[in-house]
Amino acid sequence: MTRVAVAALALMLAVPAAFAEVRIGLLVSATGPTSAIGIPQRNTGEILPHTIGGERVRYFSLEDGGDPTRAVQNVKKLIEEDHVDAVIGPSTTPNAFAILDVIVEAKVPLLATVGSSSVVEPLDAKRRWVFKTTQNDDLIASALLGHMVKHGVHRVGFIGFSDPYGDNWLKVFGALGEKDGVRVVATERYGRTDASVVGQTLRLIAAKPDAMLIAAVGGPAVLPEATLREQGYSGPIYQTHAVATQDFIRLGKDKVEGTILAAGPMLVIDEIPDSNPTKKVALAYIAKYKAAFGVEPATFGANVWDAGILLEHAIPVALKRAKPGTEAFRLALRDALEGEKEVVGCQGVFNMSPTDHNGMDERARVLVTIRGGRFRLLAD
Repeated sequence: MTRVAVAALALMLAVPAAFAEVRIGLLVSATGPTSAIGIPQRNTGEILPHTIGGERVRYFSLEDGGDPTRAVQNVKKLIEEDHVDAVIGPSTTPNAFAILDVIVEAKVPLLATVGSSSVVEPLDAKRRWVFKTTQNDDLIASALLGHMVKHGVHRVGFIGFSDPYGDNWLKVFGALGEKDGVRVVATERYGRTDASVVGQTLRLIAAKPDAMLIAAVGGPAVLPEATLREQGYSGPIYQTHAVATQDFIRLGKDKVEGTILAAGPMLVIDEIPDSNPTKKVALAYIAKYKAAFGVEPATFGANVWDAGILLEHAIPVALKRAKPGTEAFRLALRDALEGEKEVVGCQGVFNMSPTDHNGMDERARVLVTIRGGRFRLLAD
């Protein structure tokens, strides 16, 4: 073999070939403290469409147990070994931040299914590769603040995770609250795996707030609310959209009755009017999920389904510019996602732009309470 032939062969081996299929990675936390989020997301990945725009779509799903180190290992495998064109996930905010550098270096679009808006804001050179399928914190916080102001709440006690999810909620809520005359008068933090928050709740109660706000996710969000009730606090308690799961009610029982939150319309789909554009999409997703798994999905699964809907719109556009498995295709896919307008999902309607990689508006939220062991639409 000549030197020229050897060099050509080496070049062919060094440059990944285009594939006759689109490859999508899925990162989930189906075990560990946030399994109530990860399980419906993993399951939803199994019912996403396998043909889009006439092209075969293949999915690669990996479990991280909520561990950021494993999330990094998994995303590297998806990119370096499976050669994915896009990634959906992960299930938790800390894991999303952990994988950002890998995503950016490889130039792979990420459709993040986490709660914190800080994964897409500020929209800098790093975050230009990230899109988000859950409601941003400020959209949810403004709904909670509207309810607080209407009901005479001016002083709030805050307890949240001691990680980026809690950090961003404290920052966003604090800033918006100041404008509405609602002030955070006491702040406490705790870890996702902590077994007790008695000290924190006693300090919050001592500050005599008009209401409490808990910024935590899934089952671990029950701990501070249950403890507050056990310590005699009887005032209103607000939670974020990250508790929109039956697991939260199952674990909290009577301790979480009366909780107020804002979440996507799918959480109370039976009480949403037919005129809501998301209802038809959400009901179709629920029916498909129930047919496959025998139970209805938590709204967290809908975040993955909505990522699939966004890809269904973006992939045909990108295929006109490049072949799957190439950097050119990933860039075209990123551009197509950024240009999507009025795309209706289960959780809301998406209008992406170069300055907004979430694109959801007031149509993506409703006020909800827990009454009689069920999530119910809250009229006021």
